[in-house]
Amino acid sequence: MANSRGPLTGTVAAEPEPIALDFAATALLIIDMQRDFMEPGGFGETLGNDVSQLARAVKPIAAVLEAARDIGMLVVHTREGHLPDLSDAPPAKIERGAPSLRIGDPGPMGRILIRGEAGHDIIPELYPLDSEVVIDKPGKGAFYATELDDVLQQYGIENLLVCGVTTEVCVNTTVREANDRGYRCVVLADGCASYFPEFHEMGLKMIKAQGGIFGWVSDSAAVLEALSPETSKTAAAGASR
Repeated sequence: MANSRGPLTGTVAAEPEPIALDFAATALLIIDMQRDFMEPGGFGETLGNDVSQLARAVKPIAAVLEAARDIGMLVVHTREGHLPDLSDAPPAKIERGAPSLRIGDPGPMGRILIRGEAGHDIIPELYPLDSEVVIDKPGKGAFYATELDDVLQQYGIENLLVCGVTTEVCVNTTVREANDRGYRCVVLADGCASYFPEFHEMGLKMIKAQGGIFGWVSDSAAVLEALSPETSKTAAAGASR
């Protein structure tokens, strides 16, 4: 992991308590900021959701992503989706509920939640650099049936700054899996979102409850302050606009 400034440490204001991080052993993990979840015509909307609810997370994530890139932090993006033949999509997932379109059906952005289709890709505002890691996952958790743990071990990662969508589903599942593997997770409250605001709130409460049973909850401004105190006020102001 390139870092022209050398090892960087900082203390992030968080709940249930501040957490000191070695950013050389920290990765920014951006969960499923895909067109299929974020834009009209994708999987999220087929389930009857108001996809505009997720837009609030984009600017906070973009601000932290820029700061992470500036110091050479490992950045990992995930995308949920399935093989074209649906061999990695269990029937229980495909057949649940009564969506207007099911996984694999043709939609405005290609086949719904299928790898390689336009809807499966990450939104332009947060698009990965060629040097960044992209993990394609078939499930809600980022560790299930993926190489994520191997990648993190390869880079010596101990801490995860976690953001993305949705708070109560893929973010929560990933944080719980990471916690079981020994990673310290700091979830960025304003860098996560849900189609249901009350689920977002409760999802964060579950993570930080009981002394941080699954991890810590912070926000983009606190992370920016820890990463780059001299520029954090400007970056945080941009994230809030």
